Amino acid sequence: QLQLVESGGGLVQPGGSLRLSCAASGFTFDYYTIGWFRQAPGKEREGVSCVSVSGETTDYTDSVKGRFTISRDNAKNTVYLQMNTLKPEDTAVYYCAARRNSYSSTYCPRDGMEYWGKGTLVTVSS
Repeated sequence: QLQLVESGGGLVQPGGSLRLSCAASGFTFDYYTIGWFRQAPGKEREGVSCVSVSGETTDYTDSVKGRFTISRDNAKNTVYLQMNTLKPEDTAVYYCAARRNSYSSTYCPRDGMEYWGKGTLVTVSS
């Protein structure tokens, strides 16, 4: 059964760090681009970051550049999102999603992802 399972969310103070994990099973992980998305209360889901099949190409939305780092370990079927210098506006449910793609692509359209996890909540508050 195909699954994407996020973990690592929680409550953190502004300026703190969290590392999210996305564990995949049930499909050929290293054929898929993986993206992280987030949805804050009352807002649309937005793309945060994307990593290519190879892991060598990444993309970030402007608001997280320099603070977040995406990486993947194809041997473990897992993608990570290291989040540093967190801000209250980073508060959201974070989702990972997969899309079959070419080796170096970071094409992760929100409405074009094939598989989604159920999300993990990140709350940044003092």
